[in-house]
Amino acid sequence: MINGIGRGQSPLARSSAPRRLLDLETWTASGIPLLRDPRDFVLELHQRHLPQPGTVVIAVLDAVHHLSASASFTPWPHDTDGWQHRNALLAHLRQITPHDLRQPAPTRTAVLLRCREGAPGWTEQDGAWMWALRDAAVLHGLRCGSYVALTPAGWQILGDGRQGRNPHAGSWADGPVHTVTELPPRTALDTPSGRRALRQTSERPWTPARVAAIQPARRTGTR
Repeated sequence: MINGIGRGQSPLARSSAPRRLLDLETWTASGIPLLRDPRDFVLELHQRHLPQPGTVVIAVLDAVHHLSASASFTPWPHDTDGWQHRNALLAHLRQITPHDLRQPAPTRTAVLLRCREGAPGWTEQDGAWMWALRDAAVLHGLRCGSYVALTPAGWQILGDGRQGRNPHAGSWADGPVHTVTELPPRTALDTPSGRRALRQTSERPWTPARVAAIQPARRTGTR
């Protein structure tokens, strides 16, 4: 304990209980626009970021509901209040896309995917992230869009009931691994040139595979 603040704890995290959150009834009644092709959207977002439990993905859809920008990050574990989550979302939105505050009406939509452990359905922390998404969208000139929970049971759009089994919270482990050399098809090896190429490959000295460092956040987008 240093100056009343626990070591490793954010100074803003004064309580373990969230103070700013939306219950599921309030969220459902707020007129959130429906996602078009939610299964394809969740799959595309998952393939881009491969979120693990504890990861949040903020995405921006353009006027025709195409994914235009996204960012994934792991929030501070002691942050449980919607106000803290709002600040984190705003910081990433400002890095991946310009605001639309000068537009007469919002044309783009902010959508949030949260990968977590536990049972499907609404939780208090989902409610805190819902509050954060709605507030961050308004402050960035965007419409507030859907909230997707990714759990071990699959994905679920809270508030409209649409869901699926894949991807799920453990699907990140099924992502592509680029540490194994790809070999040509068997039919190619049956030719003289194919056997020669394989022999040349096997004669090369072995070198350790280079593994990229893990980044704290992953951002994608087109402008």
